[in-house]
Amino acid sequence: MNERKEIDARVVIVMALLCAVWGFQQVAMKAVALDMAPVLQAAVRSGGAAVVVGMLVVVRREGHALYEIPRVPALAVGLCFALEFLLVGEGLRFTSAAHMSIFLYTAPVFIALGLHLRLPEERLGSRQWIGIGLAFLGIVVSFVGRGTGMPSGSGNQEWIGDLCGIGAGVSWALTTLIIRFSPRLASAPATVMLLCQLAGAFVLLLIAAGLTGQMKVTVTPLLVSSLVFQTFIVSILTLLVWFSLLRVYLASRLGALSFMTPLFGVMASVVVLHEVLDRSFLEGGALVMVGIVLVNGRMRRKGQSVAASPKAVPFPENASCPLEPPV
Repeated sequence: MNERKEIDARVVIVMALLCAVWGFQQVAMKAVALDMAPVLQAAVRSGGAAVVVGMLVVVRREGHALYEIPRVPALAVGLCFALEFLLVGEGLRFTSAAHMSIFLYTAPVFIALGLHLRLPEERLGSRQWIGIGLAFLGIVVSFVGRGTGMPSGSGNQEWIGDLCGIGAGVSWALTTLIIRFSPRLASAPATVMLLCQLAGAFVLLLIAAGLTGQMKVTVTPLLVSSLVFQTFIVSILTLLVWFSLLRVYLASRLGALSFMTPLFGVMASVVVLHEVLDRSFLEGGALVMVGIVLVNGRMRRKGQSVAASPKAVPFPENASCPLEPPV
């Protein structure tokens, strides 16, 4: 009954569409940054998505799980989740959406390191260490010989945004590791954990936006369209599609396909925002992606994935589907 299927051509197409939507997130935020600060955008979208996910929790009668999960780890997860989007939002003020798409997805490397340090069965092999080395080499390369493809005014501050992207990847990894290391959190319904994260992100990001003076909003058709896309398409519709796929198909196979996401993000930033990609970023980004694939390879062979989604928690293929969607 719990046996998952291998992927087929239809699933590949569906995953390509999902990855395209996920990859477009940073572009959608960056495109309307002058109308609403990215941090405030993240707060609004988290709040809207939390309302819908909360209704799902009620409909599925999973509210009891909210009282059963441990409070301290749950609060830590909410804090890390909010910090991730705070760093993404602040980073987009300085760097390009393309850079953010790549650096955010360094998360699997940090997840693998965390698992290696904590769990004996998750020790990294030589191939995975090579992957980690390539990923960090790619980060170094991308910081060297920067081009001038950024909007005027960002100039030599681009590195600040890139560091924020890496910090967001670390925060994402911490979210995953906290859940992985807490059996009661890992066994909680995915919608309940997601609700905790979204609600926490809404409150904390709204406070952060207020304290940093980023509450100014200029209502435009493009801003409304972007918020609708981020809230209802990214945070709700793709959530439902992702969970439906996980109930049928092997998570490790879906995880391998999810690596298309940063590639779509880079392409969207070039096509939509007309961002210019310098040679050092292209070379460094390629090294990062190869490194992530190498790091993730061992987990897939074991029937798990350290990055089975843009928000994945490693788990056996016959588990009840505790993966987090990218919201």
